[in-house]
Amino acid sequence: MRTIELSYPHTLELENLPETVAAVGFFDGIHKGHQEVIQTAVDKARKNDMESAVITFHPHPSVVLKKDAAHVRYITPIKEKKEILQQMDVDRLYIITFNKELASLEPQQFIDHFIIGLKIKHLVAGFDFSYGHKGKGNMKEVGNHTRGEFEYTTISKVDMHDQKVSSTRIRELLRDGKVETANKLLGRPLNIQGIVIDGEKRGRSIGYPTANIQIDPDALLPKTGVYAVKVQYKKELYEGMASLGYNPTFDGKLDEPSAEVNIFDYNNDLYGEELIMEWHKFIRDEEKFDSVDELIEQIEDDERVIRQYFSN
Repeated sequence: MRTIELSYPHTLELENLPETVAAVGFFDGIHKGHQEVIQTAVDKARKNDMESAVITFHPHPSVVLKKDAAHVRYITPIKEKKEILQQMDVDRLYIITFNKELASLEPQQFIDHFIIGLKIKHLVAGFDFSYGHKGKGNMKEVGNHTRGEFEYTTISKVDMHDQKVSSTRIRELLRDGKVETANKLLGRPLNIQGIVIDGEKRGRSIGYPTANIQIDPDALLPKTGVYAVKVQYKKELYEGMASLGYNPTFDGKLDEPSAEVNIFDYNNDLYGEELIMEWHKFIRDEEKFDSVDELIEQIEDDERVIRQYFSN
């Protein structure tokens, strides 16, 4: 997959671009709804002997439009988004810089520049995709903006359990620790990547060595607490338990939650290595214990519960 970063105005020349079928959207999470949009574009591209593309944006519009917090965390940060799209056999990824210049474009200007101007011959988007200044363009209006240069397909909403599959819903579930339900909407376990960094090594002293993970600051984290996780390391998958939080028994003064994972039946040094944690089930809230012995007793119980969970 070729990744091309663009901003307005881009300088790509039409004659140098292939005829393309493109899926367009922000696609945070690349959940089951997003997957249907993207897979439709990939399938149509193959059928018509064209290249497939995904057109997405960065950063999140709320960062620029100040509708939300200045720093947005993503269900799928850019690195993971690229990896998932590559697995879906997308040929091209266009990442358009979302800034005030882009936000001020009229709908026809956006289509002329980033759809017709990228030689998109078929556009695929979700029913709720909007474009142009204040989102005035949408998939009901796009037929008025094609200039006869491309066709388009609108994907209806995808429902699970009588609710729309959406990034907003997944964010709510993660905030409540409901990772099992979030994973169903994602169509895969929530993944969070990070590098193993030096820690206090307290886990080793109590018989539960942990890898302390430096997590991408752009990654959206679930609710603090203890989780059943699987850890990907060098193409191997290990079961384990992760603690996400502020270490109240020992510290309790951290500004940001820390993540540490005890990998079952694994004792090798992982310092400096990249791990991918799959989050499977919330086990319990973070607690402050009165003694180390109480903490050890609880960790032993957590391990039993998690091993049982994975054995079912």
